[in-house]
Amino acid sequence: MKKTSTECRPIGVFDSGIGGLTVVRALMERLPFENILYFGDTARVPYGVKSVETINAYAVQIAEFLLQKGVKLLIVACNTMAAVARSNVESLSAVPVLDVIQAGALRAAAETRTHSIGVIGTPTTINSNAYARAICQLAPETHIFSQACALFVPLVEEGWLEHPVTRLTAQEYLRPVLAEHIDTLVLGCTHYPLIKALLQDVVGPDIRLVDSAEAMADMTADLLQSRRLTNSERTPPEYRFYVTDVPLRFQQIAERFLGRSLPGIERVSL
Repeated sequence: MKKTSTECRPIGVFDSGIGGLTVVRALMERLPFENILYFGDTARVPYGVKSVETINAYAVQIAEFLLQKGVKLLIVACNTMAAVARSNVESLSAVPVLDVIQAGALRAAAETRTHSIGVIGTPTTINSNAYARAICQLAPETHIFSQACALFVPLVEEGWLEHPVTRLTAQEYLRPVLAEHIDTLVLGCTHYPLIKALLQDVVGPDIRLVDSAEAMADMTADLLQSRRLTNSERTPPEYRFYVTDVPLRFQQIAERFLGRSLPGIERVSL
């Protein structure tokens, strides 16, 4: 990044793989003049099978890498890292730290009318109970109904966004959650915004979907404005993407997440 003034410095976004690109996409749409650095730890994904100590160590490594690049804000776009390592990242960072669980919980607490909220996510995120804790801290009277949806990530990465198999899978996963008469459903995985339309169709128009990527973009905009960190230059932004490996089909999947062609990708070692 050539610009050095504080407000022109980039936003740093990181994830265990490519899922966090839905957050980047939401940021691009909500904040079209902000420079963005994205880090995907594609060589060490998935994080869900790793120990808490390992996840913390990886998160700190990535945060330090982005901080050395001069970011003005760190966004933890990985639900697993947000659940496990947020406090460690915050303790080493001189810039603000935001995460998708915090953003999704705030939006869900604000959206619900009956204080009955469903949360769907990967088994690791659901087992961590991080969303339930975050929502109940904001609204203690809320009832949370969580459901692990292990098959959604591979279906999304396969590109089956409107496929009958994905619809049937969603119907099976959501049946017990819908039986609890929820009025709000949190999409607790950064892959899930890509099947948001299908999920809305399955749950019906009366249930509000909380897209954690969109919520994250709104929270970021509010924080930048309140701290006077919004980029005032109206020039085309710079986007950079760092990964620890470039696996087969990475470009194709990443562009699906981003909704546009992916600029140059740089492979780095930590």
